[in-house]
Parts: sequence; C-alpha cells; structure tokens
Amino acid sequence: MKKLTSIRVLQVALLFSALLIAGMAGAQSAKDKKLIKDAAAGKEAFLSSDALMKNLFNEAYGYAIFPNIGKGGIGIGGAAGNGIVYEKGAMIGKASMRQVNIGFQFGGQAYREVIFFENKETLDRFKENKVELSAQVSAIAVKTGAAATAKYAEGVMIFTQQKGGLMYEATVGGQKFEFSPF
Repeated sequence: MKKLTSIRVLQVALLFSALLIAGMAGAQSAKDKKLIKDAAAGKEAFLSSDALMKNLFNEAYGYAIFPNIGKGGIGIGGAAGNGIVYEKGAMIGKASMRQVNIGFQFGGQAYREVIFFENKETLDRFKENKVELSAQVSAIAVKTGAAATAKYAEGVMIFTQQKGGLMYEATVGGQKFEFSPF
C-alpha cells in the first residue's frame, strides 16, 4: 500500500514537472517570436531611413539586428539588448549585447543597432562569442545616404538609430555579445 502511494506521488510529480517545463518552453518561444517580429520591424526602420542599406542587407555575409537597446548612466553607464542573427539572409539564432561605459554621461536612451559581417570568418567569430566591439569600431548614425560611404572595419560595419531619450556622453567602453543558435 505504501509502495503504491509512493509511486502515485512520483507520477504526479513527474507530470507536474513535465507541464512546468512545457509551459516555460512555450513562454520562451513567445519571447523569441516577439524578438523576431521586432527585428523585422527594426530592419524596415533602417531601410526607410536609408534605402541604400538594402544593398548592405543583401550583400553582407551576415548581420545581427538588435531592435531594442536600452542605455543609461550617470558617470558609469551601460546598455543591453537582444537581437536576431542572420547568415546569408537566413535566421540562425539570437544574441545578447551588453555594454559598460566609464566617463562623463548623464541620461538614458533607447536605440536599435545592426551589425553587418563582411565574411564567414567574422560571423563565425561572432557565433563563437569572440567579437567584442571597442571604441575604435565606431557606429554610424543612420540617415539618408549614410550607407553609401560606409566601410567595414575589422570585418564589421555598425549602424545605430535612436528611438527615444536624451543622453549626454563622452565615454570609453565596449560592447560584448553572446550568441545562441536556434
């Protein structure tokens, strides 16, 4: 009798665990779907700001779009966001970006960022979490015609587009990325 009760308790616990894991997987999937939708909207926003970026999206070996990056600081600051990574136009995974800055800064802002990868080697380094962007690799603010004169530096080309907020800064810092495949 006691053995039968123990088995029943174990069965209920396993069923509960399976339902909990399935629910968490569904929630993660919903977050990924929203991120994918936001990345597509971000790409459209970049293209509507500078139609010449269409060539970059078509010709780059790969790219990562971070549609919602939040940034803020007072003296010491940081930024963070998540994005979708594409290789030859196909979605291959997601990435997170973290940034720490030190220097004069005050305020907060939201922006989107796209990083173009010139070749397979650069994208592979990114996928292996070996790409860190420093102050020497500067981002180009998207405006009409900006893509016409942009050039790759260290195998990457970065564009940003402000979404809102106001931030004053003269800082030194870098961005670190973490890739995870789908």
